Amino acid sequence: MLWHEMLIDFLIAWALKAVHATTTRLLIQLFPIRELLYICLFKIQNLKRLIAKRTLKEFWEKHPDCEQYLKTWYDIAWRADWRSPNDIKETFASASIIANNRVIFNIRGNNYRLVVKFNYERQWAFIRFIGTHAEYDKIDATTI
Repeated sequence: MLWHEMLIDFLIAWALKAVHATTTRLLIQLFPIRELLYICLFKIQNLKRLIAKRTLKEFWEKHPDCEQYLKTWYDIAWRADWRSPNDIKETFASASIIANNRVIFNIRGNNYRLVVKFNYERQWAFIRFIGTHAEYDKIDATTI
């Protein structure tokens, strides 16, 4: 069984416990719940996912001077529809495109560096690193 089928079965079981048995039978007759949940799930899968926002928050709590810059970056990235590195460059001209679908963003006038790995097809962004320029110089951004 695939993960999304397991999730759907769980949601159906949960929904059935939440309503009266008579109501449940009526709902099942009126609506094909499994199909409806599949549709909802696949719509959800197409939404953008920005992974590790908590990482940004923890960083700006230690470096409050970059908080607004990171929040702005996050808001822009969340709303963006980047399908290729060129799309990112249109939004952030100073971003550096490197190997392995990674992009380096300069934060707060290049005082900080943010490395993000993208899956353009699924619209996922994985925050791989955030740090000072000196900390960035110690890592390999293509593999982190």
